[in-house]
Amino acid sequence: MNKKVLIVDDDPRNIFALKLTLKSRGYQIESCTMAQEAIDILKKDNQFTAVLMDMMMPEMDGYEAIKIIRSTPSISEVPVISVTAQAMPEDRQKCLDAGAQDYVSKPIDVDQLINAIEKLK
Repeated sequence: MNKKVLIVDDDPRNIFALKLTLKSRGYQIESCTMAQEAIDILKKDNQFTAVLMDMMMPEMDGYEAIKIIRSTPSISEVPVISVTAQAMPEDRQKCLDAGAQDYVSKPIDVDQLINAIEKLK
């Protein structure tokens, strides 16, 4: 089973922490700090188990990025998990409405995140 995760977050510290956690659990990790870069990575390689998409980023936010992913045929099926500091129930719904499969709020509960990734299989 391919266990490859793309982390998209504009804060390198978040990427660093997530990378360590997921690598220790056997995941291959790729990361980038901008949504457009994530879309470009996915267009080259759409074989990711999940994309962890930070929803609040400069230039293009996660909502817009997910909409682009969902409307791009070659990558429309890639599972996306929204990761956001916005933790209100309506924020979760907004992420799901944008096309995310799941939602994890920051600070990230690692077990919740792993469960969300494992559920995608």
